[in-house]
Amino acid sequence: MTIEVLKRRAAFLLAAKGSRYNSRHFQLQVRQRKESECSYRGSRFGFTVTKKVGGAVVRNRIRRRFKEAVRLRASESALPGYDYVLVARRSAERVPFSV
Repeated sequence: MTIEVLKRRAAFLLAAKGSRYNSRHFQLQVRQRKESECSYRGSRFGFTVTKKVGGAVVRNRIRRRFKEAVRLRASESALPGYDYVLVARRSAERVPFSV
């Protein structure tokens, strides 16, 4: 399954105004899109890994792991018409991928 990825800052800022769910390894921001905002009907995902988490290698590794996890599980639980943003925490690097 291919996933639609958020790329514009405005989409991330809108998602930040939605609901938030916290975990030890990331924060999930969820927002339902208005029909007039985007012609794409499926779910869209964004990934945020700040410099506080680590260097470029660490940040890219976490982002790749998040993308793969979303690719494997999004069809099961993501609702169409919603934007999801995963904001990584430092512990995301050390968690086993099988979890």
